[in-house]
Amino acid sequence: MSAGAVGRPLWIPFVALAASIAIADQLAKAWLVSFLGPGQSVAVIGDLVRLVHAQNSGGLFGLLRGYAVPFAGLSLVAISAIVLFHARSGRSAVMTLALGLLLGGAMGNLVDRLRLGFVVDFVDMGIGTFRWYTFNVADAAISASIALLLAMSLWPWVAERARRRRSGGGRDDPAPEAAEHG
Repeated sequence: MSAGAVGRPLWIPFVALAASIAIADQLAKAWLVSFLGPGQSVAVIGDLVRLVHAQNSGGLFGLLRGYAVPFAGLSLVAISAIVLFHARSGRSAVMTLALGLLLGGAMGNLVDRLRLGFVVDFVDMGIGTFRWYTFNVADAAISASIALLLAMSLWPWVAERARRRRSGGGRDDPAPEAAEHG
């Protein structure tokens, strides 16, 4: 455990964030499929941003198409690992944010794989034929989580600074807890 991981994990924000991401993802997908059929698209900001009803039966970035069931199994393993990692991460708001985003994204895409046999992707960005991979709310949450986890690993002060801001004698400061129980 790092210095920023003292205390109990922040379970309520972790679960609330993950559930919010998964619900927002499912609502966005339901909204999209209510007016676009598979393969159809509508321009949002000209050719720069479009909504496209894509069905991804593979993994990240559409890799290994046709393997929705094995990816669902991997998603269950990943969800278990995320929850276990959070249980061991200590009281870190930044880690809770990162893992909550990751869990919510994994859950949102897992629901699609189990229910539909594929993941609904719908945000298409790019210029002309230069396009980014089509993604959804869950994918955006996973990407934000990965960026945050990378930032925390490259610059540990990201998590440490957030912990110090909270620990000015507050509930997250390990010293007052030790004094109360000692």
